[in-house]
Amino acid sequence: MFTLLLAAISSKKNGQCRDYVITLKGPENNFFINEKDVEELLAKANNGAIRGKAVESFNLNALEQMLEKNAWISKAELYFDNRDVLHVTVTGKEPVARVFTVAGNSFYLDNEGRRMPLSDKLSARVPVFTGFPEKKVLSAKDSVLLDEVRAAAACINNNPFWLAQIAQIDITPDRKFEMIPVAGNHLVRLGDGADMPAKFNRLMIFYRQVLSKTGLDKYKLIDVQYNGQVVASRYAGDPKVDSVQLRKNVEKLLKQSMEAAADTVVKKLSPVVKLEPDSSSVKNEALPDERTSNPEVQTNPDPGLGNSTPSAPKNADGQAVSKTAKKDDKPQQTEKRTDSKKPGQKVPKAVMPKKPEADENGGYN
Repeated sequence: MFTLLLAAISSKKNGQCRDYVITLKGPENNFFINEKDVEELLAKANNGAIRGKAVESFNLNALEQMLEKNAWISKAELYFDNRDVLHVTVTGKEPVARVFTVAGNSFYLDNEGRRMPLSDKLSARVPVFTGFPEKKVLSAKDSVLLDEVRAAAACINNNPFWLAQIAQIDITPDRKFEMIPVAGNHLVRLGDGADMPAKFNRLMIFYRQVLSKTGLDKYKLIDVQYNGQVVASRYAGDPKVDSVQLRKNVEKLLKQSMEAAADTVVKKLSPVVKLEPDSSSVKNEALPDERTSNPEVQTNPDPGLGNSTPSAPKNADGQAVSKTAKKDDKPQQTEKRTDSKKPGQKVPKAVMPKKPEADENGGYN
């Protein structure tokens, strides 16, 4: 029994690698490395071909570390079976997001938060993040931000709807996330990377209960960063900025209305300076008052006609003759004047001429 064991150990040490088997594990259709790449890495590490080489010359631990240093390999396992066949199991890194820096450079991010370079063989269909800081050595804040990117990308990749709906996610200067959808003209504010599953759940409820009825273009801004609520706005501006501007506009309108009201108020003017009366308006007590000295009032509006009262007829001696009117006598009608006169102007009465007296001889003078 002991002899057979020693013979087996001796045969194992002196055995040669008969063959090798390479197995790739990882996400479907997202392998950045293939079997030929792994074979080239192993041959380079062993300075030549793998088959026919002594089994004891393989440093399996060193080969695993060498493979894991590759940018597209997450884990490697190597072992020999009883038939001296080398088994190589390689787990590829799974890209969950493609990140663009502010300088325009890009890299992939795997499910463990490690950066991956781009590959000429494959372009992974993963969410796109823009606005990441351009730094070769990440700070503590940058590492936290990178982990938040990984968490957000994981939520998107786990839901086929979000993977198809989200075009990209922008990182703002204050390290907040804003989602730009494929369908719909709106912006979704996600806030920081905390509680991403709950935020996408609130957004999904809003899509189903609101946007499915109103349409994807009704609201320009959707904010889900606050716990237990969804804030939607028809304007894409900052709500804080809009409220401040609205308050300024209202204050401006109030000021203008007050100024307009002040213009309509009757203002009290300063008293007018009383002028000294001139000599013509001052009553002179030394002179007699013409209005009191002459009681007769001129009723004739036309001073050129003089006194319109006719004088009584006189006889030859110069005495006034009284004339009595008979009952059958009719008042003489005056002829209407055809010439124009001013309204209110009085027309003097006609005066009968003096009847000539008969002389003693019966004739007339």
